[in-house]
Amino acid sequence: MFDNLTERLGGVLNKLRGQGRLTEENITETMREVRMALLEADVALPVVRTFVDQVKEKALGEEVMKSLTPGQVLIKIVNDELIKVMGEANESLNLAAQPPAVVLMAGLQGSGKTTSVAKLAKWLHESQRKSVMVVSCDIYRPAAIEQLQTLAKEVGADFFPSNPDQRPLDIARAALDQAKKLYKDVLIVDTAGRLHVDSEMMDEIKALHQGIKPVETLFVVDSMTGQDAANTAKAFDDALPLTGVILTKTDGDARGGAALSIRQITGKPIKFLGVGEKVAALEPFHPERMASRILGMGDVLSLVEEVQRKVDHTKAEKLAKKIHKGKGFDLEDFKEQMEQMANMGGLSSLMDKLPGMGSVPDHVKNQVNDKEVVKTIAIINSMTPQERQFPNIIKGSRKRRIAVGSGTQVQDINKLLKQFAQMQKMMKKMKGGGMAKMMKGLKGRMGPGGMPPGGGFPFG
Repeated sequence: MFDNLTERLGGVLNKLRGQGRLTEENITETMREVRMALLEADVALPVVRTFVDQVKEKALGEEVMKSLTPGQVLIKIVNDELIKVMGEANESLNLAAQPPAVVLMAGLQGSGKTTSVAKLAKWLHESQRKSVMVVSCDIYRPAAIEQLQTLAKEVGADFFPSNPDQRPLDIARAALDQAKKLYKDVLIVDTAGRLHVDSEMMDEIKALHQGIKPVETLFVVDSMTGQDAANTAKAFDDALPLTGVILTKTDGDARGGAALSIRQITGKPIKFLGVGEKVAALEPFHPERMASRILGMGDVLSLVEEVQRKVDHTKAEKLAKKIHKGKGFDLEDFKEQMEQMANMGGLSSLMDKLPGMGSVPDHVKNQVNDKEVVKTIAIINSMTPQERQFPNIIKGSRKRRIAVGSGTQVQDINKLLKQFAQMQKMMKKMKGGGMAKMMKGLKGRMGPGGMPPGGGFPFG
């Protein structure tokens, strides 16, 4: 997300870093380019105008002009304004109600609403320790009811059954009664989506809202529709008292215009981002972290939180002790590392949060392929326990058998074994106090403050 904007803004603002002072002329020129970058990212025109005017006004202020590092001060102003546009700080769900707290999900067809219901149920269960029930009031698409039932099972949420012969309000009220009886903390109600905003749909969802009085009414919208997403959200907000937005498919959106337009146009906060197809791919939206990502400074806080939440710490500790004692790092350990990475949303998701990724050439980024992680796991799964422990025994006939078993080629097996040998070599250096020595050596190559020379991420 924001790949194009990060690249454009990075180039524009980098020109200013080296300049000794800011003038009205170079600020005007810079802001013209920033304006173009935002419009190309499909940010709504009124939002772009306000943003550019605010930055320009602050940049022409006395303290910026007299600053020793005017370029950096301007970058800070742009950062602060981006945060302001997106909503200052994360706004969490308000579940302070007599249980069950009802969350109503609204949105157009194809926006990822039903999947978002399951993702939210999983997030509430894992992050907030809430017991969740889900129900579908989409009587127009029987497949939507079945889909939610399947997803509910996958995420461990209770599913309240419904069928197309019932009225949406009757379904929701019956689900609410059942959630009360079972002492559920949260009831998430999935509603019917349409291909466009129509009065019939709005009347139905208004009646639902009045009947079950949700504490949160979330609008689910596809980020790939750009500023249209903000306009649709506005149309829904005019009919329903929305409390927030879930922006989906952000992993496929290289522009990011919706994220920068929604708050300003609707006045409603983005509460979550859908960052992939898996049920774990939902992140709380933090404007300050997103601004940092847009400006190529990464989002290390979210990365740390993700590691804490999704990494199996017992396994990680076990591996650390094993390496420290000098016991061999084998292919079973390698597979575990790959599985942990896949669990965290894959390599591309992790890279997105690393500082300086905007300056990494595309051909380098393209080498990072989540399909390779899946392929690696499949190859190791096709090996015997003995082969995983002693990879040196894997020769011709074994390689052919593993390739057939994993649906890959012999050259894929060779590539994996080569990668593994390099990793094993690195792990040997960490034996005993080797890790400390490695870090010391690395520190010597770093610039002041522990950052690589030039402040970027250590890629070519």
